Parts: sequence; C-alpha cells; structure tokens
Amino acid sequence: MKNQNFCKKVIMNFILNLISRKHLIRISIILRPLLKIYFKGSKFIDPIDNSKYRKFLPYGYGQNIRKNALCPGTLSLERHRLLWIFFKTKTTFFSDKIKVLHFAPEQPFYNKFKSIKNWDYITSDLDSPIADVKADICKLPFKNSEFDLIICNHVLEHINEDIKAMKELYRVLKKGGTAILQVPLNENKVKTFEDFNVIDPKKKSELFGQYDHVRKYGLDYYERLKSVGFLVKKIDILKDLSIEEKIKFCLHNSEKIPVAIKN
Repeated sequence: MKNQNFCKKVIMNFILNLISRKHLIRISIILRPLLKIYFKGSKFIDPIDNSKYRKFLPYGYGQNIRKNALCPGTLSLERHRLLWIFFKTKTTFFSDKIKVLHFAPEQPFYNKFKSIKNWDYITSDLDSPIADVKADICKLPFKNSEFDLIICNHVLEHINEDIKAMKELYRVLKKGGTAILQVPLNENKVKTFEDFNVIDPKKKSELFGQYDHVRKYGLDYYERLKSVGFLVKKIDILKDLSIEEKIKFCLHNSEKIPVAIKN
C-alpha cells in the first residue's frame, strides 16, 4: 500500500510539474469522457452534475497529495464542489439575470455556466485556451462597474501584485456586486507569508505549496480584500452538511468561501 501511494505521488507530481496548465486543459478535454466511463460507480457523487463514481483521484503537489480530491469525470476539486453547493443552496445566482466575469475559468464550471441562459457570461485569462478575453488581471480591459458577479478562484496566490489585482476586480464590479475570491488559505496563520526573492520552482513548492505560487495566505487575506474597499464575508457551508454528505461529495473538513461585496 505504501509503494502504491508513493507511485501515485510520483505520477501526480510528474504530470502537474512537467505539463503546463494550458496543455493540461487541452488534454483533459479529450480524456474527461473516457475517465467518466471508466470510473463510473456509486460510492462518490459530484454535486456539480450529480455524476457517480467508484472512486475519485488523488491530487496535489509535492508531499501534499490529497486522496479522493479530483473527480475523474468533471475534474472538479473539493473547492469547486463546495462552491457549487454554495451557489445552489445559498444564492439566487443561477436564476438571476446578471453579467458574470469568470477569470481563469475552471473546467468543472465552464460548460455549466455557459449553459445558463440568463447569464451574460464572459471568461478571461492570460493563457487559458478556453478564455474568451485574453487579459492580465492587473489591467483588465473592462469598463468600471460592468459585472454583477465575478468568479476568480485560486488566482491571486499566483500574482505578485495581488492588491493591484484586487483593485481591478473591485473596479469592474458593480456596486452591490459579488466577487468569489477563493485562495489556498492557512487558517492557523495570522500573517500571509511571501518572499519574492524565491524564484526556484522547487523552493516555491516547498514554501508556498505549489511551484508557481508566490505566497501562502493567512487570515490577513480578508484584510487585504477590505483594504481595497470590499465588504468581506466568510461563508461556512460545511457546517450545514452532514458527515455523510461531506464523505459522499469528497469535501475538506474545514474550508470557508470568501465572498467579497462592493460597497
């Protein structure tokens, strides 16, 4: 069993570190339907499309490989499944007529969000092959107060000038609009740790959790969002779910959704 787990870690690290995100997206578009069939079962469910699987796949970098993290059919991770449950059970976004910016669009959501007829849905990213608008998050090509909802998840930890990026997201959001800004966050740490002198990918992975991250956020992440004008809420969806649901959907035991509202 130990040898099996070691092999899984080696394979996962090889894939994530060797192949660029852009090419991983292209490859996964082809593989997803095959994986969905191969791993079909009844033990686990992805709430995004209610598909069922006999197992989920491990995912992570370095020594931080998580079991049952990646849904083989949708490629959703724990954070995607949690956010979907939040949208569906705690908001009216899916029925609202709104203009939505999805920065760095995630594959588990892409087709589902595009199919929502009452959304004016725009995707943006600097490199992603599925983005409508190629753009730098620190210099967005959109008007002031253009969007009702912004989804920008696990992006800011990659950006050196994260405050500048937050200001841009605030600028293009309508007054009263909502931004979902998930990041990897260590709730046991008060202060964010960053060191821009670290450029070696292996050292970055060791310090920040991933080879292309530039910081590891602590609880002061919420203060950074507030500093640009956002009103910030920490939404704890997990407290409303049973143990059985958390196991069935393969969710973390503790994760909150940062919801930022433009005053």
